Amino acid sequence: MLQVTPAEKAIAEAFVAARRAARPLNAYPGPMPADLARAYAIQEAAIRLRSGQLVGWKVGGVPPALQATLGAHRLAGAVFADSLWAAGEAPTLLPVIEGGFAAIEAEFVARIGPDVDLSRTEWTLEAAADQVETIFIGVELSGSPLSAINDLGPLAVASDFGNNLGLVIGPELTNWRERLDGIEVETVIDGVSVGRGGSLSLAGGALESVRFLLEHCARQSRPLRPGTLVSTGAVTGVHRVGAGSKSTCIFKGVGEIRCTTVPAAPPRG
Repeated sequence: MLQVTPAEKAIAEAFVAARRAARPLNAYPGPMPADLARAYAIQEAAIRLRSGQLVGWKVGGVPPALQATLGAHRLAGAVFADSLWAAGEAPTLLPVIEGGFAAIEAEFVARIGPDVDLSRTEWTLEAAADQVETIFIGVELSGSPLSAINDLGPLAVASDFGNNLGLVIGPELTNWRERLDGIEVETVIDGVSVGRGGSLSLAGGALESVRFLLEHCARQSRPLRPGTLVSTGAVTGVHRVGAGSKSTCIFKGVGEIRCTTVPAAPPRG
């Protein structure tokens, strides 16, 4: 794992402080990382600064035009226990940083089973699928204090927790091996259908995200442990929202997850 430079540590500190204060950032807080390795070094520093129980990872896509340059087709960001919600009958309230970035993403969420090999660094798609204990339907609250984070690209995204603010876990997808690639998903925001898709909307499918993450985290000295959650990617697209938006992610034949975004409150005292 790479050691962070003083400039990289300052970037991590700025992102963590802005998230804690629910305060937007007007610009990237330092020099842009040179490559994904440096971006992940910043994220690792931020993970240590933030503290809290790390319970999972979100996986996002790298635009095709940048994949050869960056040497990756996906990227990862940490998810913490205090930003993990269980979907219920009432809409889940999702806190967003006003003036920052926030988006709703319908996703399939895999949970890693008890027999994962922590020392393995290379995985086939079939072997990765065998590590999955359960798959749930879910919603990622993508977000950052930095409004332009997606416009700045994957290096900025990877450095700030993968542009993640939290994860909503919905019902289990039973018989997922037979059903996963056939589930139709639709996202509706403020009464308007904004996207449709499914597992195969992701290059290689949702399980490719699991395979990628098993390798990535092992190489980052953070191997996926039993019970780790993997939010596999936005199957209907990335749908930007503001505070007060009402969304419904519909997983046909499985269930719906309803969410309402609310302004994030800075800590008192």
